[in-house]
Amino acid sequence: MERSPLTLAIGTWVRVYRLWMTKKSPEPLSVWMPEECTLPTAEQPLRLAEFDDLFAAALVAVERIDDLHARLDLRAEPGIAARAADLIVRETRCCSFFEFAPAASGGRLALLVSVPPGQVAVLDALVERAAAAITMVLS
Repeated sequence: MERSPLTLAIGTWVRVYRLWMTKKSPEPLSVWMPEECTLPTAEQPLRLAEFDDLFAAALVAVERIDDLHARLDLRAEPGIAARAADLIVRETRCCSFFEFAPAASGGRLALLVSVPPGQVAVLDALVERAAAAITMVLS
């Protein structure tokens, strides 16, 4: 299944509407936190909120590369890089199927996210939440 990129430039007022934007609510927590997740149930909404906060504060673009890969572009600031690194280290402790690869090049900061074939729905949920955060900033 080929997906189109969800890239939006920061500082623009152009709103891009896609079918996924018409959903009334985000994916249920069970999609975001699959059975393989070892994070205690009581902490799962808090972790989700941490991702939402990072996206709201630092995300500038989202690109779904293919079913198993996505790229999240963040503001290129040392504090953002440290915050993202802390979060992804903790996330991979409980959800070891995630692979996060931070990349800094040419004054840009990206977070490349990969999942195995059995976790496509989790990546779908992550990309949906990230794209929703960008949409909220542009609103």
